This record gives sequence, C-alpha cells and structure tokens, in this order.
Amino acid sequence: MNDSEYAYSYLENVKQISEQLKSQKLAIAKIIEILFDARKNDKWVFVIGNGGSASTASHLSADLVKTVVKKPGEMGIKAIALVDNIPLNSALVNDWGWASVYEEQLRTYWMPGSVVIGISVHGGSGKDQAGAWSQNLLRAMQFTKDNGGIAISLSGFDGGAMKDLADACVVVPADSTPLVESFHVVLHHLIVFRLKEKIQEYKKGGNQ
Repeated sequence: MNDSEYAYSYLENVKQISEQLKSQKLAIAKIIEILFDARKNDKWVFVIGNGGSASTASHLSADLVKTVVKKPGEMGIKAIALVDNIPLNSALVNDWGWASVYEEQLRTYWMPGSVVIGISVHGGSGKDQAGAWSQNLLRAMQFTKDNGGIAISLSGFDGGAMKDLADACVVVPADSTPLVESFHVVLHHLIVFRLKEKIQEYKKGGNQ
C-alpha cells in the first residue's frame, strides 16, 4: 500500500465510523442533557483520561468552561480535568500509586450530584507492561457511582468495563487507537457546541 492508498483507506474508515455512530444518537443526547442539567444545577464536572485521552480531557474541560458561552459575563459549566495539576498528580502517584490518582482527587473535591467523564480508548480492557489499562478511570467511575454522582464514558473497541459502569456511554465502533481518539474529539465538539446552543436558548427564556 502506498501513501495515497493508505490515506484513502483511512478516510474511508472515518466515513464508515461516522455512519455507524449515528445509531448512538440517543446516548449522545443523554450526555448532552446530563451536562446541561449540571450547568443548570451548578454541579461540578470532572474529566479524566490517560495518555492521548488525558489531552482530550483537558481540551473538553476547557471547552465546557469557556466555549459553551457566547460572550464574557456568561456562566459556563464548572469543569476541571483531574490530570492538569502536575504537582498534585505526581505527589499522589509517588506516594499512593497511579491506580488511585483520580479517585483520591475526587474524594477531596466531591459534591453530591457531580458528574465524571471518563475518556478511554479501550474502556479498561487490555493490558501492557504496567498491567491492566485505565484502572484509575474505573476506580474513579466506581467512586462516582458509590457517592451519588453521574458517570459518563467515551470509549472504543468493545467499550470495556467503563461501558457497564457509565450512566451514559458512547463507544466509537473502531478497533484502532488513532481513530477512536480522533472520534472522541469529534464527539466532544459535537457535545460542546450543542450545549452552547442549549444554553443560549435557556438564557432567552429569562434564565441565567
């Protein structure tokens, strides 16, 4: 396969995944509604992920705070990516281990009704030299369920254990890390820009 053939094949896969994702429109709509309710009810949203998904978590949290609003003076969604505080993360990992790095942060930040968004390519299935993947995400999502919160997940492959833990989950129908990660960003922008529309509609009704 030459470079142009590779490019064509890759983009054909993108097209097919886009078509298949339409069947999950109700799950996407449920995630939008959960996050819209979080804004209306002044609840925190915590976003978690590892590796490439950590950067998506940071990007999504930024968009939930800023991009969902139209102009200065409007209130976004209270969101934070738990991967972003490097001194805190490194202290937790150094002292207590990687597996609990997100769970222990939630223990301090937690308020009933909080929302946790877990982003993972495999959803906790599979392993590498350090052991099973994304166990810190699973522990954080279990903490969420045990403490009166709402768990959302974006996954791929077979969805992993995150699919079963989540109150709302979208699984990108692909067995390819780059395609799953790419579509997580597509989904995150879909969600954010629909939230932006809903917030403006809500404000037009005399709400804040």
